[in-house]
Amino acid sequence: MASTLKLEIVTPEGPVYSEDVELVTLPGVAGQFGVYPQHVPLMTQMEPGEIIVRKDGRDTFFATGVGLIEVAATRVSILTDLAVQADKIDEAKAEEARRRAEARLREKLSDEEQAAVNASLVRSLVQLRVKRRRRG
Repeated sequence: MASTLKLEIVTPEGPVYSEDVELVTLPGVAGQFGVYPQHVPLMTQMEPGEIIVRKDGRDTFFATGVGLIEVAATRVSILTDLAVQADKIDEAKAEEARRRAEARLREKLSDEEQAAVNASLVRSLVQLRVKRRRRG
């Protein structure tokens, strides 16, 4: 029985993470769930939130957006619109993006513009939440 599984995280900009890990905890549509090696096959949607990766007994944290998760016995593949490691999040930029999105939501917007601004707001909020939780 394998003691690790291959985790691959890909965004539209390209691969973000590709390593053998012991455990990955993911924000699925039904709530947060953990995946160990030999997990039952699964495909589900990912909600904005936090991915926790355990490798060599140490945890690494990612802020993540919406996406798709595919789980197999020895592999987890994630396609997402956002994946930023917690220690690489620029808190000032995320806070500025949050303020801009909130200001835009007070304007009269088309449905498409409102959806895009809401998505931007969610991405900035999840980055701020992960950064602030893992700060210290």
